[in-house]
Amino acid sequence: MWGDLHTHTNFSDGSSDIERLPVLAARTGLDWLAVSDHDSMQSVQYALAHPVDAGVHLLPAAELTAFDRARGRRVHLLCYCPRPTGRLQDFCRLMADRRNAAARRSMAVLEQMYPQFRAQDAAAFAARSGVVYKTHQMRVLFEAGFTDSIYGPLYRQLFGRDGPARFDPAYESVETVLDIIRDTGGVAVLAHPSVYNSMELAAQLAETGAIDGVEIDHPRNSEQDKQVLRGLAARYGLIATGGSDFHGMHASRPVPVGAGRTDGENIRRILALAGRRGGAVPSGEG
Repeated sequence: MWGDLHTHTNFSDGSSDIERLPVLAARTGLDWLAVSDHDSMQSVQYALAHPVDAGVHLLPAAELTAFDRARGRRVHLLCYCPRPTGRLQDFCRLMADRRNAAARRSMAVLEQMYPQFRAQDAAAFAARSGVVYKTHQMRVLFEAGFTDSIYGPLYRQLFGRDGPARFDPAYESVETVLDIIRDTGGVAVLAHPSVYNSMELAAQLAETGAIDGVEIDHPRNSEQDKQVLRGLAARYGLIATGGSDFHGMHASRPVPVGAGRTDGENIRRILALAGRRGGAVPSGEG
């Protein structure tokens, strides 16, 4: 039994409809799939309403954004099997509002720089979630012929450090977001520690028992970090997950569904732990 426990759709910054992903997972030979859209309840609600889709079991999930204030870095936390508590829903609404506020500032700049750019065009790409991401803004520029990629030189020029269109939302602390996850009865996994230089944080959270698992098999984790993460998982009894971080065409390089995987033992551990905590375990899986 294998699963890809980290994917994205147009419920956040991915390009694909959620209905498409179980089909891709089935064709890849996967038994489980977690659609873990950013700071969104939509993927959780879809999984709860469709526990099996295209023959693939769907694990309710969301990827929640936090901030490591001690080190000044963004952090992603995968939350599996969360109950849709008021606190979680409030958090997702807060992040949606903050992202849209930041996007409005970015799009005002882009409209001045590119007469062909219109904010309503970016909003159309984000219609399914109602939250405009940088990827949606880049899609407008892509279709207008200013770039041949979403995450290429133009993206770095506009949204990189000191880029004229870069406006980031404020993020809640790691401690606050972990507390929200605990409140849902869900399982907290630190996502792709290599991506945001979070290996020191991974060790700290593992030692203090603040997380339940670490994502190891991820396309952007370095081999050195994977080795360290395996050691942390063994030392502290952490769940070891894997996922592709699939975003469809909204990616810096090709990454298909199934490019990162979680084995059956660790999927069962997630289900069992969420069940003991009263999380939202898919029907028939508790």
